[in-house]
Amino acid sequence: MDHEKEAAVLRIGELSRRVGVSEYVLRAWEGRYGLLRPERSAGGYRLYSEDDQNRVRRMQAHLASGLAAAQAAQAAIAEESRMSLRIDGWVGGERGDAAQQADVIADPADTLRQALEAMDEPAAQKVLDRLLTDLTVESVLRDVVLPYLHDLGERWEHGVVSVAQEHFASHVIRGRLSGLARGWGNGSGPRALLACPPDEQHDLALLVFGIVLNRGGWRVEFLGGNTPMQDTLQVTSRILPGLVVMTAHRSERFAAVVPELSALAALAPLVLAGAGATEELAETVGARCVEGDPVTAAERLAGS
Repeated sequence: MDHEKEAAVLRIGELSRRVGVSEYVLRAWEGRYGLLRPERSAGGYRLYSEDDQNRVRRMQAHLASGLAAAQAAQAAIAEESRMSLRIDGWVGGERGDAAQQADVIADPADTLRQALEAMDEPAAQKVLDRLLTDLTVESVLRDVVLPYLHDLGERWEHGVVSVAQEHFASHVIRGRLSGLARGWGNGSGPRALLACPPDEQHDLALLVFGIVLNRGGWRVEFLGGNTPMQDTLQVTSRILPGLVVMTAHRSERFAAVVPELSALAALAPLVLAGAGATEELAETVGARCVEGDPVTAAERLAGS
């Protein structure tokens, strides 16, 4: 390219200060979405450029407009690709791979939302077919399904969508996820037991977690939402899994079964996840707390 590349001179702490984003989040955006492109100093430190800073600011703007993180990152990268093409005199020419990838996700994601809220099941299935053909399962789950479910829950709480629409959309997505989960108990890898504590009905994120864990080589036993703790304890003592994962949307679901969680952690390695999990609770019962979206959390556990 004819334009000169910006020198990489910023340490991550300075970049964090300039853009108002924590170092932890910046590293996540770098590793997960390829948003940042650091160079190494002679001493081995990562150094960031003004281009990195501008990319972060564009992503922040897209987040503020309502895009999910993955979509915002891809849009920011795509904009840079288009700007580079214009600088090189290729206005109106071939579009970059990043721009095409952003369209692959962004357009079907919006179409999926419209189809589900119109209660058009065939159209929604067609969009999911396209997404799963064009992208990895992990990308579809992390960048489309989970952001949609989060948005759906918020709009249901604010009365923007009806109970019927929420139930319909959840049913369609659950059916598709169940198809991806078929046969996940087979194989010779370590076994994981997945369940929600009593009164916790939200188990779609746990289902996503299990799908990704299985794709990482684990065998999965799924008990699902609202599982009595005594049943979870009995199954754990019988199959002796290499991992037990419990999720809850609200902290009170875990708080009501602290003794049982301690007993469970004594039988097998226990992971607590979801919005209701805290480091303090995990430490109290002898468990591990995982944060972040279920796809990334499962990938990390599968690789550990």
